[in-house]
Amino acid sequence: MRYFSLIYLSFFSIIISVLSFFNIIYSYYFNLYLNLNCYIYTLLISLFLGFSFVFIKKDNSKVSIYQKISIVVLGYLIFPLIISIPFYLSIYNISFLDSYFESISGFTSTGFSIFDNIKHLDESLILWRSSSQWVGGLYFLFSLILLIDIFDESIKKSLTNFLSFNISETFKQTFKILILYSLLTVIIFIILKIFDFRTFDSFNLSMSLISSGGFLPLNDLSIAVNTNTKEIIFSLLMLFSFFSIFLSYNLIFFRKKNINFFQEDFYLLGYLISLITIFFIFFNYNYNFSSVFLDLTSSVSNFGFSLAKTPESMSFLFLILVIIGGSFFSTSSGIRFLKIFSLFKFSVNNLISHAKPKNIFLNKNPFFNISFKDDDASKYFLSVMIFIISLSCLSVFLTISGISFEASFKLSILTIMNTVNSSMYGLGEFNFQGLPFITKIYLVFFMIIGRVELLTIFIFFKKYLFKN
Repeated sequence: MRYFSLIYLSFFSIIISVLSFFNIIYSYYFNLYLNLNCYIYTLLISLFLGFSFVFIKKDNSKVSIYQKISIVVLGYLIFPLIISIPFYLSIYNISFLDSYFESISGFTSTGFSIFDNIKHLDESLILWRSSSQWVGGLYFLFSLILLIDIFDESIKKSLTNFLSFNISETFKQTFKILILYSLLTVIIFIILKIFDFRTFDSFNLSMSLISSGGFLPLNDLSIAVNTNTKEIIFSLLMLFSFFSIFLSYNLIFFRKKNINFFQEDFYLLGYLISLITIFFIFFNYNYNFSSVFLDLTSSVSNFGFSLAKTPESMSFLFLILVIIGGSFFSTSSGIRFLKIFSLFKFSVNNLISHAKPKNIFLNKNPFFNISFKDDDASKYFLSVMIFIISLSCLSVFLTISGISFEASFKLSILTIMNTVNSSMYGLGEFNFQGLPFITKIYLVFFMIIGRVELLTIFIFFKKYLFKN
């Protein structure tokens, strides 16, 4: 297990070292020497951790689900520590907690920031913020696959068309996901450049868009997205993190196999079209379709990006869309559309079966054409309950910290769903740097919970609390 965990963790340490090296080259090329030493230290530390597995004796023993959870959680604690080094050692006199808060926010693709004026930051540090969420999105995808046994056996079986779950092939599968993830990032960058986005903005935004992150390379999104055409293009690019990453793979390489695997994405497309239609017909907006579309895609994809044109009265509706989320195999957060829709279908079928007991009603998973088991429904229902419990706890903690109840409730949803705050949710600008020490700790903890789900933590502690 120790050998496997080090391979897993060292791989991402090496990726962080590559990103550090890129920042060093960027700083040298553009004469940005103020924070150069920060990236050198980060490079050395990440390289040391990255190659540490070489000195560990190989172990081919089977890795349990408890050990996998331990590895994933450990990564969410260690990697932000490495990422926080440039923030902490920079010229901006940032405390260790604020540095760790910023790195956790980036690595979990949340987007909360202690910086209130991005344009005053060194460009290399802006680039580092974007890099943190890029590697965090990649880590989240691989963590999903590593912990897939927790969620649904049928989903795992369907995914074998693309990946192998043999521990001995972990390295190979990780590289496969890395290449696909990097390719999609490059495609997004090229599209942004085609539509006349600044090169620096395009590079940073491409890392934000693929990872469903909330960091921007500028203070206001409207500076970069300043035309209706750009609004539409930016909205469409956000959908890369809404639909399955494997759907993007099939579309890019024109693969016609395994179409049944993407039934979830077809449902998601119908869901999105329905939302656009409803918003366009029933709600009286004072701005054009492109702005409505951007707000919708931003919410369903768990970005939180907004052009500050949304009426505050719509904030709770957008928060509901944030909670639902996108595809299971995407970088978006949320409870996931698959779970909510499956639970809805399961509940309806059971109500009908009680109303007409003489008839037979089979629960079918709406996405994979297989029987929908009671155990799967229990897992999905538990996920919803855990979200409610987490939301309640964090809301109470934030309220006690001195934040108004409404703001606490909204901020709790965004924290657990790893979505950046914006005027779209009735919060607007929020001074995270000025928050009390304990409040930042709460937010850090629940940002991690939002990515790994409290269910995985419960399963982990179950081994020690309920030995029998």
